[in-house]
Amino acid sequence: MVQRPRYNRVGAETLKVIAHPLRMRMLGVLRAHGPNTATGLAARLGESSGTTSWHLRQLADAGFIEQDTERGNRRERWWRAAQDVTQVVSDTMPDDPETQDAYGTFLTALIDLGHERATRYVRTRHELPEPWRHVSELSDWRMSLTPDELRELAVEVNEVVNRYRRDPADGDEIVTVQVQLFPSREDT
Repeated sequence: MVQRPRYNRVGAETLKVIAHPLRMRMLGVLRAHGPNTATGLAARLGESSGTTSWHLRQLADAGFIEQDTERGNRRERWWRAAQDVTQVVSDTMPDDPETQDAYGTFLTALIDLGHERATRYVRTRHELPEPWRHVSELSDWRMSLTPDELRELAVEVNEVVNRYRRDPADGDEIVTVQVQLFPSREDT
């Protein structure tokens, strides 16, 4: 039986915590690769363990991560993601400048992380094992939709992605699924 993903529906206060590029990267690593320590995350992300430790405490205080009490000891704390998905619902965010600034920072960091992942894939795709080399897709479509149609498309895309969620199995790779649905006001 496929377990439904655990969602963290972010409010205005927790948005200000997650709207930091390093915290987003750390949470992503914990979700994709499982529990880790501040030292392990520091080595993986090219940061100091003091920096990752401080950001881990911020994430924990906001409920994004939790201590993995089955691992480690008094000197070594292990952390794991508390949810599978972070969901920011834009129409629930207050219109005040501070919240909108945090929301903009969050979205920009999300786009930057997506760009990093896609660029890394393009640069290293030739190194993939043969079965993985020709199954990826990078596409975009330009469509004419109403706001209601765009909302419906987003719901349906999320439903499709959730149908494929499951625990890792032998032969799996971590696969990044990026979806960007937004009105495009330029001509290009």
